[in-house]
Amino acid sequence: MNSVINVCGKEIRVQGRMVRIARLEADLYHFLEDPEPMLEALRNCGTRIDLFTFMQRLPETSPKYHYPMERDNLAAMPITTFEEWWKETINNKTRNMVRRAEKNGVTLREVPLNDELARGMWEVYNETEVRQGRKNRHHGKDVETVYREEATFLDSSIFIGAYLEGNLIGFMKLVYDGTRTQACSMNFVCMVRHRDKAPANALVAQAVKTCIERGIRYLAYSRFAYGKIEQSSLNEFKERNGFKRVDLPRYYVPLTPLGRVALRLRLHHRLSERLPAPVVAKLRQLRAAWYDRKLPTATGAS
Repeated sequence: MNSVINVCGKEIRVQGRMVRIARLEADLYHFLEDPEPMLEALRNCGTRIDLFTFMQRLPETSPKYHYPMERDNLAAMPITTFEEWWKETINNKTRNMVRRAEKNGVTLREVPLNDELARGMWEVYNETEVRQGRKNRHHGKDVETVYREEATFLDSSIFIGAYLEGNLIGFMKLVYDGTRTQACSMNFVCMVRHRDKAPANALVAQAVKTCIERGIRYLAYSRFAYGKIEQSSLNEFKERNGFKRVDLPRYYVPLTPLGRVALRLRLHHRLSERLPAPVVAKLRQLRAAWYDRKLPTATGAS
């Protein structure tokens, strides 16, 4: 069961059947300055919510509140100057990848969300049914759906496009928080067949410039680790481009007796998060192998 309600002027997503867990629809991107009014409103909103979870923003790594807490994580980096990122944060290999994009004719620019951009995103999404060993959840959507989904949080979003000969081959959607302290990538996708031109590295470089121009102090690339998976090719990409794991407090506030029991029994975590790491890694390998056999993938240049 999955629904979105509006509470205190914010969209709240409620998920789960037995245990109903709520969070900001823009969780990881927007944050609560004062959680108490939200908690009181959730208790009286007319929708059963057993647990409410929210995370602290960067760079506040020490707990600020007394609620039950666990550690969550982001892949993030502080932003000072482009020169510091270019000369001190990344290495020669990554710098060469950014240069490769330029030499191959890849251009970067901020773009507004309009019909043209939505169609380009649609083409990027529909290049392949499989990405990073799992089914591409955006594959098969029509242009109108892509536009509608990309239009979320539009007043705090920045779109950066990577273009080759006038055609979109990759893009990044950044969403910044209310204080413009941090910006986090919500969608970051490049065409597999143009991987040899390094558009992803070029997009990160442009994102760093974008944050500097707006005075945004931290750039994040979603989570660093998902569940118990610490190492992957995606993590290696994040590290090469300057992102590091930052552990931040995530609070779980019980709003009902069932919520208190669920928290005590750790039912607020998915099964995959409770399994041993070697088991999860093996299941991921099996899933990737199954998709490789059953679904077509785009051919990426080496």
